[in-house]
Parts: sequence; structure tokens; C-alpha cells
Amino acid sequence: MLNFPDYKNLLLSVLSGFLIGISYPSLPLGFLAWIGFIPLFIVLISCKNNYLFKYGYLAGITSHFITLYWIGLNSGAGFVPVFLSLIGAVFYLSLYWGLFTTILGILINIKPSFLWFSPLIWTSLEWIRSFGPLGFPWIDLALTQTRFLPLIQIMDVTGSSGVSFWIMTLNVLLFLFFNSKDSRKKYAVCAIGLIGLLWIFGLMKINSIENIPLNNSIQVAITQPNVDPNEKWERNNRESTFNLMHMLLDEAINMNPDLILWPETALPSYLRLSSSDRRPIQEKVDNYNIPLLSGTIDKQFSKGGFPLYFNGSIYLQPNKPSEVYHKVKLVPFAEYVPLSDFFPKLSELNFGQGNFTKGNEFTLFSIGDDYFSNLICYESSLPDVVRKFVMRGAKFLTIQANDGWLGNSSGPFQHFELAILRAVENRRSIVRSANTGISGVITPSGKVKVQKNIGERSVFIDSIPLFELNTFYTEHGNILGKLSSIMIVLSLGVLIWLKK
Repeated sequence: MLNFPDYKNLLLSVLSGFLIGISYPSLPLGFLAWIGFIPLFIVLISCKNNYLFKYGYLAGITSHFITLYWIGLNSGAGFVPVFLSLIGAVFYLSLYWGLFTTILGILINIKPSFLWFSPLIWTSLEWIRSFGPLGFPWIDLALTQTRFLPLIQIMDVTGSSGVSFWIMTLNVLLFLFFNSKDSRKKYAVCAIGLIGLLWIFGLMKINSIENIPLNNSIQVAITQPNVDPNEKWERNNRESTFNLMHMLLDEAINMNPDLILWPETALPSYLRLSSSDRRPIQEKVDNYNIPLLSGTIDKQFSKGGFPLYFNGSIYLQPNKPSEVYHKVKLVPFAEYVPLSDFFPKLSELNFGQGNFTKGNEFTLFSIGDDYFSNLICYESSLPDVVRKFVMRGAKFLTIQANDGWLGNSSGPFQHFELAILRAVENRRSIVRSANTGISGVITPSGKVKVQKNIGERSVFIDSIPLFELNTFYTEHGNILGKLSSIMIVLSLGVLIWLKK
């Protein structure tokens, strides 16, 4: 039981969770993350050690219910598994808030100035939370700042951890400003200086990225068919879906692009296996000399003869054999049950999941003399997965998504804006085709060139600049997250040793 002795602290914890929760897209309230942890700091200053975890956990539950409520709106599965997925995600992810307040609160009780450890602790926990079968970097604090483009330009060096670090630092500065009588001017100057320096640096970075002379670009036609995913696979709708996609394909061909991009699972078909479904599309690709990348499910057989199903994409090239990519990172409890590789009986549990098999290759597709890679849906939320594609040589990235299950909730908006973070981290253009939206084009500086509305049917074309140089983040990964974790472990070790 979460028994709370002090209702003031309880309300402050809920307030912190509320402020952080509403700072995420789709609301344009990212600035609230700059002050969102202040109520929680007030709690930790006066809280006894045995209540530290409870207040943090409560704040986390509040924040995650606001941020991730859309998990409970998934129309692609039954009410019970969807509800359990939401509850499970919220309660699990809130553990990290509880760990944060426990570690920080113990340090503050030793010495109040140890509040300055909060950026290191939070950054460390975000990094740890990204690992394992339940890794979920979707809710990194960096996502709250996508509307303030200059403030996230450091990500090509630090990754999302750099943004989380300065957000927590700003919270500490503003807490000390409000909590101090003698040094308010100092903390105000530091807070304004931090934002000011980041903003100026970011503007300079954006300008330099946007004005890099480029030798090459390609024209991509992006398709947003706006087909209800709940109806796509119904037998009565199959013919109309194929007719629609061929009509949109003809529209894209008339734009004379270098590449046509379709969304995740664009057709109710195993395109690689069904030559009758694939042939009419391949003929248009051959006749007009325009390659097409389509999302598709796929099936292969294991050595033991068991069918293996994949969420993937198929690349149809003019007068060449098709190529296939299988999604390397599946959605836990939606596309597979974690640990089912080791305990096959787990896959028999019914969460409404697809029971897909993950791919094992970070595929590159060629277009002329250049290369690109494709991310399928959830993969665009995973910084380490994306940078591995770029490390292999991708000069731009495509994303195929199907957020139609989530309606007009904040889920599709968060999913789209995650692509902004990936573009900045790796300095790559990103082209996104989503079945019902949001489709769009994002530049290497994170600017959104094109953004289509949810529920809009559209085919549009845009010029995509090709970048070759890799960023520090792309080459080295999340160094700040690793360093923060090391520093926290060493600091706690020293404190334990000194207490002995």
C-alpha cells in the first residue's frame, strides 16, 4: 500500500507528475518541463527516507498516465489486453521515478547541496531505461523540447541525454532561485544564461546545417492513403484497398520522383510471397523506372519447418530482384511477448500481440549510388537502433508507420516528433509515411518541411538532401548517459565508504 503521511507532499508529487506529463506533445507546453520537478524537490527536502520512493512513484504514475494514455485507446486489440498494457507500462515506467527520488532524497538528507546530483541521476536512469526487452526511450525528456528547436541542437553530440541533463539543471537552478533569499540574482543569471547560450548555439547550428553545400538530393513521393487499419484486412475491403493504392501509385508516378514511399503494411497481402499481388506493382516500377518501398508482413519457415512471421518492408526496384527488411525491434506485448524466445510457452499468452519474429539485419537499400535505411513504426523511438543504420551508411532515413489504431490521440503526434530527435542526433533527413498520418519530411536540423494532418489522404513530393558525415553521437552513442551512470555509482560508493 502507498500510505502517505503528508497530504501536502502528496499533492506536490502529483503536481510534478502533472506538469511533466502535459509538457509532452501534442500540447505545446514543453516549457513546463523546465519547472516540472520543482514541486518534487520541495517534497524531497523535507521527506523521510522511507517515503522517498512512494512520492516519486506517485509522480511517475501521474506523469505516465497523462503522457501514455493513448496506449489504452488501441483499437487493434481487445479492451482487456489494451487496458492491461496501459496499466503495466505506467506502473513499470514509474519505478524509475521512484528510484530517482529515493537516490536523490537520500543524498539530499546527507547534504542539501547534493540536489545538484539530480541531472546525473535522471540522465543515468533514462539511459538504463532504454535497455532490455522492456526498454522504452520514447518518454525521454528530450521529447518535451521538440517545439524549441534551438534547444535540442546539442543532441548531435550528447543524444537525448544532453537535453534531459540541461532540463534537470534548469529545474535545480529555478528551485534554488525560489528557495533562496540571498542568492536569487546569481541563480536567475545562471538560469537565463543556460537557456540563452543553448538558444544562441542552437540558432548558429541550425544555420550552419541548413547552409551546408550539398552535392546530391533525391525526390521522394510520400503516400498517406488513410485506410482504416481495422477494415483493411476484411475480405470485403480487399479489392477496394488494392484499387486505392494503385490509384495513389499512379498519382505518385506522375510526379516523376526518384523513390515512392508507402506506409507500414500498405496492402493486406504478403507481397514477397504473393506474385499475383506484387506483379502489377512491379510492372509499374519497371515501366516507369521508379523504385517503391512498401511496408508488408512476411512469412518464412524455420529449419524445423515452423512458420515465422515478420513485420517488414519490401523494396521493389526496376528490373531487379526485390529486397526485404525485417523489423529488428518489435513492440513488447503488441508484436511479441518478451522472453518468449527463451520460454516459448509465453507466446501462448493472449495480449492481442502479433507474435512476430524480429529481424537480425540492419538493411541498407540502394538508390543510384546512394543508400538509405527504413525504420518501421516503433523503431523510430529507439536512438541506438537508428544510429546503427546511419553507421552502416544510410544517407537518409525513411519511416513507415501505422498509427491509425490510436485515432486522434497524442500518440501519433509524439510518434511523429520523435523523428525530429532522430534527425538532429544523426543529421539525416527523415521521410515519414504513415497510413492515416502523420506523414512528413524532416530536415537534418530537425525542421519540419512537410506535415500532413491525421485523417488526410495525400500523395506529395519533396526534395531530400543527402548527408554523408556522421555526428559524434552517431559514431560514439550515448556517452553522457554512460558517464552519468559511472559518476553516480562512484559517488555513491565514496559516500558509503565515508560513512563506514
